[in-house]
Amino acid sequence: MLERLNQALNHLEADLHREVDVAEAARIAAVSEYHFRRLFSALAGMPLPVYVRRRRMTLAAAEVLAGERTLLDVAVRYGYGSGEAFARAFRSVHGIGPGEARRTGALLTAQPRMSFRVVVEGSTTMRYRIVEKEAFRIVGRKTRVPLVHEGVNAAAAAHLESLDEQAIVRMKELAGREPEGILSAAVYLTDSREEGAEADYWIGVATSPETAIEELHALDVPAGTWAVFDNDGPYPSALQELWRDVFTQWFPSNPYTSRPGPELLRTQLVEIGEETHSQLWIPIERDSGNAAA
Repeated sequence: MLERLNQALNHLEADLHREVDVAEAARIAAVSEYHFRRLFSALAGMPLPVYVRRRRMTLAAAEVLAGERTLLDVAVRYGYGSGEAFARAFRSVHGIGPGEARRTGALLTAQPRMSFRVVVEGSTTMRYRIVEKEAFRIVGRKTRVPLVHEGVNAAAAAHLESLDEQAIVRMKELAGREPEGILSAAVYLTDSREEGAEADYWIGVATSPETAIEELHALDVPAGTWAVFDNDGPYPSALQELWRDVFTQWFPSNPYTSRPGPELLRTQLVEIGEETHSQLWIPIERDSGNAAA
């Protein structure tokens, strides 16, 4: 799969002088566009549009400094309809406008061309099972939180602490479907998984699709396939490492792709650094065109 991903990156690189065809890149990688964007974000540590813009502005900066074309010609060459739009994109990457860069020879920022390769560490064993699950509903309380890759997510912790005893008791009464007990659900608002990207974050329980409680929010989850990962380790670092390993190791080596849907987590909350058992549920679908490698 990594070979196909690198072929897709080669296609994107060739498209930097025009509108990038992400759908075609996903086809080359033999995955859905949704999964391609999510997998790229997890592997690269940045959203695909950010990488494309940084690469485009890296190449554009070389032409700006060369001085062989006007700034407008460079803007048009890299797909911008106006000098103003090009200048904004240039400044977002380099911190200065193209005219200033050409005049002063100021320090610029380069985004190297990216490729993926396998790094064998031998330190991670992943326990998982595949579950076919009927439609269900998450009933609970919702808020919006930023993603945090290391350490405690303060916004998520504050949301949990804000739950009143009545809401917790009511949710426990409604629980009765797998995954059992009180759990969290994350619905990502974009394909970005970089630090600070936002997600709708739920604390709730899995119930029947018909369950409706006036004082609680409801999230409908369609029927589908799930990869369920069991994990034991210190809280919260083991969970964050598990999520990283699912996208950087498990998906590239298994014939599945992610599909739209919430990611579910059932865990026993403990003090920071203490051992806990957790279950991570990732919505997936079988990728019939891609054999595990």
